[in-house]
Amino acid sequence: METYYRRGVFRHFSQDCKCSVSITSRVDVTELKAFSKRTGSHFYLNFLYVLSRALNARADYRLAWRWETEELICYDRIHPTQYVFHEDTETFTIAYTEYDPDYAVFYPRALADLEAAKATRDYRLDAANHPNWFDASCLPWLSYDALHLELPDGYLYFSPIVNWGAYREEQGRLMMPVTVRLNHAAADGYQIARVFHLIESEIRTLCGEA
Repeated sequence: METYYRRGVFRHFSQDCKCSVSITSRVDVTELKAFSKRTGSHFYLNFLYVLSRALNARADYRLAWRWETEELICYDRIHPTQYVFHEDTETFTIAYTEYDPDYAVFYPRALADLEAAKATRDYRLDAANHPNWFDASCLPWLSYDALHLELPDGYLYFSPIVNWGAYREEQGRLMMPVTVRLNHAAADGYQIARVFHLIESEIRTLCGEA
């Protein structure tokens, strides 16, 4: 904590004014959609990959509060938690996917986790054994304009929660709503805005490497 660059802000929003911040913005996924079609890969998993790379790019998104010792810690790596929807039961199954910065490693791993989750109807929540996982959830039924997620007041939960909806065409481009929620003690508007910029950068990188 003595060397943490946001320690003053952290103290205020972890003690005086406990709250979180969520921002919804539209991300241009035109090139990512074209990449997915060209390579015969899943758009959803490709976005999950670029999102995972973006959130692993800064320590701000890899923070956690160890309440037993009252320590702020930073994980070396965080991993996406997928939520796989079952149309027949209208329920979800959680799939924990281990992140790897190498697309050739991450993609088949995420696909295998996705297919395994489709084969069951169990919820499979196992948060105790997955401390450095973040929530990544798609809402493909709606191209929304805003989304707000509540957590209990006073609970220092720092892992990012990211949702995204259906993309829609706007002036010849495919624009997709993405919502990023972070605890205010861990992030201000700047840090959250950077998530969107990093996602856009990672999309360009992935599509440029194809």
